Amino acid sequence: MNVIPNQIIEFLKSSGPFDELEQEDLHEIARHSRIVYLTSENQQEMLEQHANCLYLIQSGQFSVKDSDGELQHLSEGDYFNYAALLDKVAYKLVVTVESAGLILCLPAREFELALTNSKVAQFFAAAKENVLQHEAVNDSNSMWLHKPLSEVAEIKPITISQTDSIQSAGALMSQKRISSVLIIENKQLLGIVTDRDLRNRVVAQGLNMQLPVKQIMTETPAFLTSNRTLFDAVCLMNERTINHLPVLDFKTREPVGMITATDIFKQQRNNVLFVISDISKAQNLYELTRCAWQLPHYFASSAKRLGDFDIVGKVLSQATDVMTRRLITFFQQQHGEAPMPYCWLVYGSQAREDQTMGSDQDNALLLAYKPNEEQAEYFEKLASYVCLGLGKCGIKLCDGNIMASNPELRKSVDEAIDEAKEWIRQPTPEAILSFNIFLDARAAAGDKSLFEQLQKARQSMFKQSMFLAALAREANQVSVPLSIFHKFVYVKGRKEKDSIDIKTTAVAIVNSLVRLHALANGVNVPSTVARLRNLPEDCGISKGDRKNLADIWMFLNRLRWRHQLNNKVQDNFVRISDLSSLEKHQLKAAFKTIHRAQQAAILKYSGGIG
Repeated sequence: MNVIPNQIIEFLKSSGPFDELEQEDLHEIARHSRIVYLTSENQQEMLEQHANCLYLIQSGQFSVKDSDGELQHLSEGDYFNYAALLDKVAYKLVVTVESAGLILCLPAREFELALTNSKVAQFFAAAKENVLQHEAVNDSNSMWLHKPLSEVAEIKPITISQTDSIQSAGALMSQKRISSVLIIENKQLLGIVTDRDLRNRVVAQGLNMQLPVKQIMTETPAFLTSNRTLFDAVCLMNERTINHLPVLDFKTREPVGMITATDIFKQQRNNVLFVISDISKAQNLYELTRCAWQLPHYFASSAKRLGDFDIVGKVLSQATDVMTRRLITFFQQQHGEAPMPYCWLVYGSQAREDQTMGSDQDNALLLAYKPNEEQAEYFEKLASYVCLGLGKCGIKLCDGNIMASNPELRKSVDEAIDEAKEWIRQPTPEAILSFNIFLDARAAAGDKSLFEQLQKARQSMFKQSMFLAALAREANQVSVPLSIFHKFVYVKGRKEKDSIDIKTTAVAIVNSLVRLHALANGVNVPSTVARLRNLPEDCGISKGDRKNLADIWMFLNRLRWRHQLNNKVQDNFVRISDLSSLEKHQLKAAFKTIHRAQQAAILKYSGGIG
């Protein structure tokens, strides 16, 4: 074999997805492919001579229009003309040589051979549809934990009235071969009775079986809504030490299903270490910190493949929630119950459940009403204890002082509503930078009805067009790190010359865009993936685009988690040289999609004015 095919083979081996091919197929493709030097002078002649080919750019910069799509600015590693080969349509091919370079011409027959490999076929099919070129996130080993409870709790729960007898409850459970029944009134959940209740509260005590079941039910039991995930159920069941968890409709709060420990075992495909169980059992601050500091070691030892990183952010966020609740319990054991209803709020990455090893604390206290001096002192001490305790557990203090220990972050519901009105009144770029983090919020402890009251009051405010336009402009202030010819733009001044800030220039942009659409459509859940899942059909983003953005968000977070754990760092500066050839293509595709989403948001909410 002469030197040219060898050169082609090496080039293909370094170019995803052709690096997935078997050696025999790779040699066959190389044997019939040619590398040409394309200039502005010879481009028409060369493309005619090597027509009906897939073109892979080895060097140079080219502006290309090869189908009904937009003009593309391409450089090394990019492909063009694959739409014509896939559709078997002779689309007009227009190429402008911006900078002369080498192009590999791969004939249609050889392209067909490459497409017999499923990963190659998937890559080009995804490229043609402008979606992320990687296996669906549902194929991840950890994705069972991301399943919405609506997909798991498919069987409608068995229910009875509170006036029915204990005997009828036991007979119904025996007849249906179930281990629990829900007690409802006017379609709302009042309580639950399990087989354990029958043993411990009836049989063991010789209770009259004709008494109403209300006498033995667990009132106001723990529950989750159907839009939450299986992982949420695992965490709550571990923390409360329960084996039965009612699932309620997200909007009506009517019971729609039941999750049991058996259901979780059926769903589980791997051995997953739920470290949160140990954290929830800690009896003092020393035990809590000892368990918490095992988290980084658990992540480093358990996460080996990209798919393993999918739940790490959620695990860490749930763990931080449990730590917070345990610290509040420890404080109240020493200082007594709170003098008024309160709610501990979390913001930013903890609210979205996408914390990383470098995430700091962002939290606040929401109070039922403005406290007097004595009440204020209690909450000041509580906030200081919890924030410092989280710091000892490895969740570092916030440099920007976005913590409940800051008196400005301890507000009554009325004060918080007034604050939101001020955000709406003056949504300047400076103001948005200061309050943007508060738009991703979640109740982690205390009286969650206070947070629901706040959310209900703010929902209509956040839909105001001037406010949404300001958020759209803010989401366009940062550009993805990709040049006009699709070359990566690296961070300057770093020792690693090929680094990109994947958080600021990619993940944060997706978070901002999805948050914008969520606020405009009244979607209150804070998680980016959950927001995309809960957006209505008429939200302005197609179902396919919503799925693509979710895939992109998952892919980006996989890359930064792998970077942090493999390099034992807490920054977000991913090195391009650490990525495979296919991952580089995936990342470029992700950046291009994010850029298009930014432009679409400006058009939709700001009239095209950035």
